[in-house]
Amino acid sequence: MTHDQLLVASGNAGWMLISASLVLLMTPGLALFYGGMSGRRSALNMMMMSFGAMAVVPVIYVLWGWSASYGGDDLGGIVGNPLQTFGLRGEIMDSNGDFIAGDSGYPRIVDIGFQVTFAIIAVAIISGALAGRVKFGAWLAFVAGWVTLAYFPIAHMVWDGGLLSESENSIAAWLFGTTGEEASVAPVDFAGGTVVHISAGAAALVLALYVGARKGFPTKVDKPHNLPMVMLGTALLWFGWYGFNGGSAFAADGMAGLAWMNTTVATAAAMLGWMAVEAVRDKAATSLGAASGAVAGLVTITPAAGTLTPVTSIPLGALGGVIACLAIGLKYRFGFDDSLDVVGVHLCAGLWGTVGLALFADGRGILNGYAGEGLKLLVVQVCIALVALLVSGLVTLLLAVLIGATIGWRVSEAEEHDGIDLAQHRESAYDISEAGGKTQPLMRPLPEALLAAPRYPAIRFSAARSRTTSFPQAQPQAAATKE
Repeated sequence: MTHDQLLVASGNAGWMLISASLVLLMTPGLALFYGGMSGRRSALNMMMMSFGAMAVVPVIYVLWGWSASYGGDDLGGIVGNPLQTFGLRGEIMDSNGDFIAGDSGYPRIVDIGFQVTFAIIAVAIISGALAGRVKFGAWLAFVAGWVTLAYFPIAHMVWDGGLLSESENSIAAWLFGTTGEEASVAPVDFAGGTVVHISAGAAALVLALYVGARKGFPTKVDKPHNLPMVMLGTALLWFGWYGFNGGSAFAADGMAGLAWMNTTVATAAAMLGWMAVEAVRDKAATSLGAASGAVAGLVTITPAAGTLTPVTSIPLGALGGVIACLAIGLKYRFGFDDSLDVVGVHLCAGLWGTVGLALFADGRGILNGYAGEGLKLLVVQVCIALVALLVSGLVTLLLAVLIGATIGWRVSEAEEHDGIDLAQHRESAYDISEAGGKTQPLMRPLPEALLAAPRYPAIRFSAARSRTTSFPQAQPQAAATKE
């Protein structure tokens, strides 16, 4: 490389490391988002499911995940060879001790780090459909199985020349022929509409149906217990999404800037769309609606962030917010307990973003005057969306049956009633006793004499959850006498 090329590669590597860190931040953001939306007795468990994904996925990705996703074609464009670069063998340094460069010029290890964060957030998203009723061990087993059997193959099919890519052996090439060694109509998934959101949403739907509803659904279930936490989680998700979409340009260039701007505008438009539906239907725009609308907009623009202009991102995002807002009601109509609206926000908005981009794509969109090309693109986009949905759904069903027959999914009715935080983690997010001490079974109780001592004021919570403090009454003292 020339000096200038080294500088460019170094700058791109820096941007990609920042992007990887931003995407990793999205998972704690999702934990806050889901934790606030859940009931207070399942908040920690909900957050632990996201952190559990952060624990399991990187280990698997280093061992066989990268190889299965990008390790050369195997099984007819469905999955890479998981043994080809097992343990990142031959992917980090060459025989001279130099870092191996990836396709974009910077070290390949940087790209591996970026990709692992996508796998983490993808499976963490699914957890929102299972709030308050599943065993933590069953969830960890599902995480390992789903990323291996669903996420890695779909990533290979879309991003590494597989069936859902633009390669000459892809579905798009079978449908509309090739130009040289590529499909004449190339499918578009800029940052993971199919790989992350449709696949996660499909898995969430299958699990919600298989595992079953929470006790009391739909009328007697916990409401979101901490909306400020939801808003904070949304802020972290939005911030991290700039790495998710901007980093998918794989360079610090104009494409990254376009993805950044499209992400901002589409998300804002989706918030407006969701709140508009609420204002008309419910006579009030809510903070939860604003947060959910923002996430729906981020999901919608993900596959299209590098394909649209900022102006055309507005209608795509706005419609994404409207569609997701209406779609979350499907669980009540059809009776499946998608606890935190993964199906409505991720599956439905992801489907709309993946398919709807064919209407607005710059230079290819139906509404931009390219009816013939746009219709072909629409067919291709529908195909890749359906394949991703079916692959993820079938794998999820298989895993659900296997885990149900071995570990078992559900906690007991008593544990669900008392709170899954205590049942699965022996902790509570809000464990406050009258004397300010812990009341959990694993904690040593305060001595009775200490609790009864008048110098410790008792803090009590009324039924209305207003705090009142009662202080001991002063005891009359006998008058002093002189000896």
